[in-house]
Amino acid sequence: MTEDTPDDTARHAAKMAKKKAARDKIMATKTGEKGLVIVHTGKGKGKSSAAFGMIFRCIAHGLPCAVVQFIKGGMSTGERDLILRQFSAECPFYTMGEGFTWETQDKTRDTEMSQAAWAKAKELIRDPANRMVLLDEINIAIRYGYVDIAEVVAFLRDEKPPMTHVVLTGRNAHEDLIELADLVTEMELVKHPFRSGIKAQIGVEY
Repeated sequence: MTEDTPDDTARHAAKMAKKKAARDKIMATKTGEKGLVIVHTGKGKGKSSAAFGMIFRCIAHGLPCAVVQFIKGGMSTGERDLILRQFSAECPFYTMGEGFTWETQDKTRDTEMSQAAWAKAKELIRDPANRMVLLDEINIAIRYGYVDIAEVVAFLRDEKPPMTHVVLTGRNAHEDLIELADLVTEMELVKHPFRSGIKAQIGVEY
């Protein structure tokens, strides 16, 4: 590694100062604030993990929030256990599903549970005290027809309080939801240890 000369250092400083000025000019135009509809989708890992990261940010800032899990059953996960143990007052947590669809194999029951989860979600979103509501794996419930996409879109468009953030996770997000959303992130699968015979592990998957 070669050592920078004074000219190199000066050129770098000038380049960074120019970038900062351009960035500051852009940021000065970003003055709006609103409750966002946020979608995490895609085949890659990390959709719920990223969503829970935002939930923990809200908790850290003292902002009321809530979680509704649509598909996952009552299995122990780090996020769920921590919230229930230490932050249940700041973040009510509702696990409404009974497991993934290939485990329950009961469409009628899955539909009933998803409808109950959606009713709870609407109740929580309508409460303007909640700054963020996470609807974990709702995209799966929508995909299988347990929850009607038209109803979800209409509710988020017409009834969500203006400063409430709603985060919706799960693969195969419906195109109508993507169209409505303010922020959409698609997790891309590049490599996954499952393909090499590695099971889900504590601290990584749950």
